[in-house]
Amino acid sequence: MKIISDHAHGILDYATVFIFASAPYLLGLTGVAMLASYALAGIHLAMTLFTNMPPGLIKVVPMKLHSFVELCVGPVLIIGALAFPGLVGGARLFFALMGAVIFLVWSFSHYGQTNHV
Repeated sequence: MKIISDHAHGILDYATVFIFASAPYLLGLTGVAMLASYALAGIHLAMTLFTNMPPGLIKVVPMKLHSFVELCVGPVLIIGALAFPGLVGGARLFFALMGAVIFLVWSFSHYGQTNHV
């Protein structure tokens, strides 16, 4: 069931950028976890700005590619959080939860498809 419109998805993407960018300060992430969080914020921002969806500004990335990237990023964050020994405590939980959220948003998003009800 695809219940998240492209417009709502874009807003959620910008919220995701904010969460990744503010996590080092709010959660006290340091070292690799801090760098990963800032990198993910930057990558997610670029992807959102360049995607051909209502909140995108420079619409050159097709929604199918945006969808594929998020399909990959969600599980990679979950697996990475569980497998990377350098992540401890809150960082591990943060990245695993963000991976789960990204995957859930991917699961419920239209990604430019019409809703066949």
